[in-house]
Amino acid sequence: MSDLKEVLTIGRYFRQKFNETIYKVPISISGFTCPNIDGTVAKGGCSFCENDSFSPNLQERKPKFKLNPNVKENPYLQNQLKQLDMQFFATKQRLENKFNAKKFIVYFQSFTNTYAPLETLKALYSKALSYENVIGLSIGTRTDCVTDEILDYLVSLAKDKEIWIEYGIQSFYNETLDEINRGDSSENMKYWIKRTKEKGLNVCGHLIYGLPGETQDMMLNTLDETIALQVDSIKFHPLYVVKNTLLTAKYKKGKFTPISEDLYIDTVVKSIKKLPENISIQRVTAGIDDSTLLSPTWCKNKHEQMFKIREALLKEGFVY
Repeated sequence: MSDLKEVLTIGRYFRQKFNETIYKVPISISGFTCPNIDGTVAKGGCSFCENDSFSPNLQERKPKFKLNPNVKENPYLQNQLKQLDMQFFATKQRLENKFNAKKFIVYFQSFTNTYAPLETLKALYSKALSYENVIGLSIGTRTDCVTDEILDYLVSLAKDKEIWIEYGIQSFYNETLDEINRGDSSENMKYWIKRTKEKGLNVCGHLIYGLPGETQDMMLNTLDETIALQVDSIKFHPLYVVKNTLLTAKYKKGKFTPISEDLYIDTVVKSIKKLPENISIQRVTAGIDDSTLLSPTWCKNKHEQMFKIREALLKEGFVY
């Protein structure tokens, strides 16, 4: 057992840095959207995206009002701050009861959480950081939705708090990005990830394996390019098909076949073997035990996936 190499999970990273377990509190604020949903760069969103399917806190009926950086006033801000309060304290209570949790990071999860006027972002972020025992923020966004002004504000927060930006990369192949209706380019993603790192902020890159037309070599090449950008952490996701997405129609017409469990696990294991010791892993798979899932059925059981991934890593000398 002494020859086994321990994978640097984000949990281990936080325990090394803070000497205790840090728990993420996912937040989904109504009124946020994306530039490829509202028509700024595209319409309909990414082909795989049906946001409610992975946003358990987004329960309220969505308001007609939608944010974007050019909105002059945000009449919904007070309601958004109330949502933040309600979601944070409800989730915090569950984590305290179940795990005796003491310290937390507020994770702005759903949609694009920098796609709003800076004053709105400041109000939400500062409110989240004001809660007792919150050590920082993790902000899910896109590289075409940050500016130097936003990054500089986050740098100011990072002087006292743990600040992470989570960028949805998915793939560095422009033909894939076009196919999934991403509305962004690999060149732009690389520019802003480099810019974010130059300012000293923590970056987590999200990669999706099993995107339409991609081979394992393409997936691993995207990983190599992500590593080259010196990100601090990575999340791996399998592409699955849920109802009410642009991908649904292609799947039903037989024009898209989801990645097999064996290929996904093999690609994740090969990816972890490539990672430098300083890059942590925040996620190795995703499960959705939900009636909205169409395919692949192996995504219904995340626990079984985790067991198989751990077993596969163990054979390669890694402990996850």
